[in-house]
Amino acid sequence: MFKIRGQTRYLVFTFVFAILVITMKVILPTKDEARTLLVEHVSDTYQRFHAEMVGRAVEGYAEQLGEDSDLWWLTGYLHDIDYDLHPTLHPGPSLDWFKLWGYPEALIHAVEAHADGFNGFTQKPETALAHALLACDEICGIFYAYQKLNPVAWGEIKASSIKKKFLEPKFAPGINRDHITEAVNGFGITIDEHIANLIQFLSALPTPLPKQRSES
Repeated sequence: MFKIRGQTRYLVFTFVFAILVITMKVILPTKDEARTLLVEHVSDTYQRFHAEMVGRAVEGYAEQLGEDSDLWWLTGYLHDIDYDLHPTLHPGPSLDWFKLWGYPEALIHAVEAHADGFNGFTQKPETALAHALLACDEICGIFYAYQKLNPVAWGEIKASSIKKKFLEPKFAPGINRDHITEAVNGFGITIDEHIANLIQFLSALPTPLPKQRSES
């Protein structure tokens, strides 16, 4: 019987291992698993809902563009997973976590690029996923702030109302409009198209319940 010996055996093993690495698909966590992971790192109620908003927004673009909706949702959902615990280091810790967890480079790149200009990070978006995340992130804050004042279903929000608030610097003043405009332009769409798309995408989300006033 033919036997594989010494160096030949090593070469065969190395070849087979290389083939497995090349063909092996990264297994992403399910949405339930990702939500459990987020809860372990994020306690802030707004940050948790922001994750849902951005995840759904980026996923919506994946569906529209024929991209991997699971990967795009996960990228949007986990993009701020370290912010609650490490705001001055974000997204540094999460980039290390993603590498440790074996997440795809596309996700890691997009999360790093969405922080361009913050906490010393300078990575520019180089992929459609990175551009989508950057375009969706901050503007979701305007949607959230508007919906808190006008508690209607996401799909019932008027595009003109969001556009008006977008153009009002005193509304949600912490949100950088120039940053959003640059991101949307980089994604290759207009702000009007983007707002209309987000209304459609976010309509799949539940309407947040108003905060209950504490009794005196």
